[in-house]
Amino acid sequence: MKDRAGRRRARRFAIGTAVVVALAGMNGPWLYRFGTEKYHQYKINQPEYKAANGKWEIVEFPEEYRQNTIHAALLRTGKVLLVAGSGNNQDNFDAKQYDTRIWDPVKGTIKKVPTPTDLFCTGHTQLANGNLLIAGGTKRYEKLKGDVTKAGGLMIVHNENPDKPITLPAGTEFTGKENGKTFVSKDPVLVPRAEKVFDKETGQFLRNDPGLGRIYVEAAKSGQKYATGTQDNYTVQGLSGDDARNTYGIAEKLALDKKDFQGIRDAFEFDPVAEKYIKVDPMHEARWYPTLTTLSDGKILSVSGLDDIGQIVPGKNEIYDPKTRKWTYTEEERQFPTYPALFLMQNGKIFYSGANAGYGPDDVGRDPGIWDVETNKFTEVPGMSDANMLETANTVLLPPAQDEKYMVIGGGGVGESKLSSEKTRIADLKADDPKFVDGPSLEKGTRYPQASVLPDDSVLVSGGSEDYRGRSDSNILQARLYHPETNEFERVADPLVGRNYHSGSILLPDGRLMFFGSDSLYADKANTKPGKFEQRIEIYTPPYLYRDSRPDLSGGPQTIERGESGTFTSRAAESVKKVRLIRPSASTHVTDVDQRSIALDFEADGDQLTVTVPENKNLVQSGWYMMFVTDGEGTPSKAEWVHVP
Repeated sequence: MKDRAGRRRARRFAIGTAVVVALAGMNGPWLYRFGTEKYHQYKINQPEYKAANGKWEIVEFPEEYRQNTIHAALLRTGKVLLVAGSGNNQDNFDAKQYDTRIWDPVKGTIKKVPTPTDLFCTGHTQLANGNLLIAGGTKRYEKLKGDVTKAGGLMIVHNENPDKPITLPAGTEFTGKENGKTFVSKDPVLVPRAEKVFDKETGQFLRNDPGLGRIYVEAAKSGQKYATGTQDNYTVQGLSGDDARNTYGIAEKLALDKKDFQGIRDAFEFDPVAEKYIKVDPMHEARWYPTLTTLSDGKILSVSGLDDIGQIVPGKNEIYDPKTRKWTYTEEERQFPTYPALFLMQNGKIFYSGANAGYGPDDVGRDPGIWDVETNKFTEVPGMSDANMLETANTVLLPPAQDEKYMVIGGGGVGESKLSSEKTRIADLKADDPKFVDGPSLEKGTRYPQASVLPDDSVLVSGGSEDYRGRSDSNILQARLYHPETNEFERVADPLVGRNYHSGSILLPDGRLMFFGSDSLYADKANTKPGKFEQRIEIYTPPYLYRDSRPDLSGGPQTIERGESGTFTSRAAESVKKVRLIRPSASTHVTDVDQRSIALDFEADGDQLTVTVPENKNLVQSGWYMMFVTDGEGTPSKAEWVHVP
């Protein structure tokens, strides 16, 4: 009966489609498009199609809960933290309207969370206790050249007094000795005391090296005539006596050029249980677009970003101690572009893939390699194809993480370049002499591709755009599953929403994927209409969730130490082929250095499944993980949350 009913429905649909096509021939392209779209919808909703290709669905939040999501992280509660800050919206910034949402993908509930400062373009990573560390954000929006009315730039304040530091408040005036023009500081600055320098052999005093402070200044009045073209020394107004003699400013040209974004020092931990931000000690350096990466000892490395002057942080990296909630500088300096893709290796060193989000000199810190943070030794990894197109590339640690193979996907030229790469490049860091080799290519050059590790060891690669920020209507509505064991791509269902700049993806505990954001520069092919931020969430259900059944998993310990085992219950225990610990994502700007999938050894006995966590602390970083089991068909269970202390 069911088969006959199905045939009748198919006949009715076929007749309906034929009528639509016939009408299309007589009545023009609208009916043709209508019929084609109806057929497409029919096709992608067929069980056989979904079982082979998966399915995309759009989730639209109620209007009062929508926001321009820039950052997203999966919390150990299974909920997703969605952070906008000001959401790349100057009006929100000026109004101090900063947004955060918590979304429960199971219950469908959404909650607004008070956001303490502008966390737009912050950095973040998962901590061992399950909190999310968030550091940096926006102090000032960029101003394009035509919008700058007051000349300004960097002032270096010198203090030649070896006996005391000096603090200059915001609003301090600096007057040029040669040009006679006055500039005003926008923030307070603490200038350290001068350092006395002695001859190492004789002990004879040689000189005082002045203490230096950096401050952003603007002309006291608007207009081109108040700009400067050359370096000058500046007298600090309001000082007298020794302070006036010992303290002065030096600035290069102070002009009406474009002014970049400026960063903040603020740092927070987000508590997923209390669902609130907890303020911790600020960083020493202001950072906008920083990367936060876990180190071997569980401390967090903060790297790069634009500072409170709007310049790239010049290699001053720092480390957060979760126990003291304080920051200390690394002993040595090393500079990277903003949002560099930095991953902890199994030997405790840091792998830099070369992928980044762009700001910074095009000839400093761009080459991929292995970085020993303690000694500051950097060993380049050769062989990168399209090495001049690593901005907006994605980097993923291929599963299982034990293999230590990284894939760099797509990318584009520096800045607003039209260049984009269709390449994937793979580096095996366990090789005697690691180097990049090309993997399978994408169909098009792709900036901002999303890449998410799945429990069956495949990687979903989707979205992006051919041009900078989707320019010229260049969003790519394609998705592929990459299979590491065969080094091949498999086309799957096409996403419904274009995703480029300010977008990301998150693996959910039920095995689905969530996609957020996109910030096109223009809304049309001719680049005449301004773009609109994409606020819709999209869910991709992979093919493995359209099979007849999936393995179950329950009843195990919530905590398993490295090198120890835990026993879980599963009616499908005897059919389990893989067990994976997957670290929850914290994604932004095509950067997700937390993402990793770790293979666990296991034994099945009846309905009991005993799993063992590897001993290497660099492979299995302390924290909360999703544990999936996968059967012989590649179908995963829902995740059980496991804490590695």
